[in-house]
Amino acid sequence: MIFLSVVLTLLGLSTLLWRDDELLGLPPVAAGSGLVVLGVAAGVLWAVRRRRRWERNGEPRPVGNVIDRAKALPRLLRERKAYGLPTTTMATWAFAVLYLVSPVDLLPELLPLIGVTDDAGVAVWLLTSVSTVTGQYLRWERERSGKAKKTR
Repeated sequence: MIFLSVVLTLLGLSTLLWRDDELLGLPPVAAGSGLVVLGVAAGVLWAVRRRRRWERNGEPRPVGNVIDRAKALPRLLRERKAYGLPTTTMATWAFAVLYLVSPVDLLPELLPLIGVTDDAGVAVWLLTSVSTVTGQYLRWERERSGKAKKTR
């Protein structure tokens, strides 16, 4: 869903900036604005659905700001077995990084602006995934240290 949000927003912005003639009978301003609104709405819908899923499933919400999460990433990677980070998650992250640095793309960069949308979508997904997991790791770490203090 977040990938769709990024793609729609980028398409809308590119339509607003570079399109001169009508698109499906609509002026470029209307078509571009509509795509941007749809993209932002898809991103908001994704965030709301994610929050509801956390509440419904009883999943703990991530904690910490971006800097705390970035500092926690090396600790997470060292303690991945104790935390229970699935190997598939690590493999998916590695595949995403390889895709970002690889010259092979689903959409070639030769296409103006559309060529970078697949890379942008993968980058947004990767950053979101890593941020969420490190935020949950920080919560786990705090709960673990709180239990250790109580048992002393």
